[in-house]
Amino acid sequence: MIQSLKNLWGRFLFRDKGILPTGRLIASWALFSALLLLGAFFGITWTLIFTLNGLFLLLSLSDLLFSPRKSEIAITRETPGEMERGLDYDVSVGITSGSDNCFSFKMRDGLPQSFQTSFPLRGTAGEGTSSFLYKTSAPVRGRYDIEKLYLRYRSKLGLWEKQKTFTIEESVKVIPDLTDTKRFLENAQQFLLYEGLKIRKMKSGAGEFSKIRNYAVGDDPRKINWRQTAKLQEVMTNEYEPEHGKYITVLIDCGRMMGAELTKGNRLERALEAAMTVSAAALQKGDYVSVLAFSKDVKVFVPPAKGMAHLQTILQSIYNLEVDSAESNYAAVLSYLQTVQKKRSLLLLFSDVGSFLHEGGALTYLQRLRQRHLFLMLGIEDRTLLDRAGEEPQSVKNTMVKSMAQQQLLIKKREKVKWEKRGLQMAEAREEKLAASAVSHYIDIMNRGLL
Repeated sequence: MIQSLKNLWGRFLFRDKGILPTGRLIASWALFSALLLLGAFFGITWTLIFTLNGLFLLLSLSDLLFSPRKSEIAITRETPGEMERGLDYDVSVGITSGSDNCFSFKMRDGLPQSFQTSFPLRGTAGEGTSSFLYKTSAPVRGRYDIEKLYLRYRSKLGLWEKQKTFTIEESVKVIPDLTDTKRFLENAQQFLLYEGLKIRKMKSGAGEFSKIRNYAVGDDPRKINWRQTAKLQEVMTNEYEPEHGKYITVLIDCGRMMGAELTKGNRLERALEAAMTVSAAALQKGDYVSVLAFSKDVKVFVPPAKGMAHLQTILQSIYNLEVDSAESNYAAVLSYLQTVQKKRSLLLLFSDVGSFLHEGGALTYLQRLRQRHLFLMLGIEDRTLLDRAGEEPQSVKNTMVKSMAQQQLLIKKREKVKWEKRGLQMAEAREEKLAASAVSHYIDIMNRGLL
């Protein structure tokens, strides 16, 4: 009995198969019953009232003959194999009917609860195949399996609805938002304009020879190629660019502090987007890129490789990283890094600067790594702390809060100076500019030949 009630409840919740009365049938039956009850005052017997009600319901069942049978309905679904976090994507649904009866329908897809969309999808279909689209977005990264699709349809009379559940198994990967990465690959210089950094070539006599081009105002006269100038009767100059084949190691912190919520996502989401952008920049320049994600232990390690195809390898390895509840163990990770990265490289760490500054155990390992590698740490500014420090002291409470915030900023600044004196560079950026800041620092290091 309990199982039957669960099935009936599931049917009304769009989770089962069967036949359901529509609101039109209930309203018509209520009106018909009210007229019969009114007729009871004029001598209509109760037996006749119940008989006419039964006949009404039986006649209404003829509506089922004007809608397609369940065996005549087939559905296909096409979903994107990969979806970027927070972006809208179209999902295509095809409804094929083998009946010549037109019908209207309501449809719900079996998407995970975290997906954002508006259901039910309504429409009208007839004989043949009809295609319909709906939009959805996924705010949480990961791999999701989609199995069920639920359909309700009715004839033109609309007295009864048939419901059917289809099993269509598909999987969707929700990856980080790659908007910044695409912008950089489309126009690297435009991507960095608001950062105030130009993608410039190496100084004269440094870097690799790139090409010979026409001399432009402002070029170094010492780079004029006199042989080509004499041959073409035009002033030509040599152009140099940073050396290729350098090693870049991207470290992504997945510890507890990286779960702090921001305006859009959390710190880990922003770190992943910035890591993908700087990896694309390095791979495009011909450098080797490796990625190491960690919390209390190493979670993912992608060995160094070059070429834009390696970007997909990195993406498939880190797209489903999650924040751990444990604190990050920097000392253990840096010790592991010494065993896997033997060649000199740029160590680019995405983490929380405030937590890292109080990690005394990591300093010893970093000083050892600095002898071979170049270290740079990037974090996201604490906007709440900065806003509190910049508030106007309008009351005693505001003054106390402002003084404590300023004290925290001074402590952080003092600790950063201590680390930077040991050659360990740190920087913070606004959450929306983290990717641009990471690429800017990478290009600046390459241009200056520090690596």
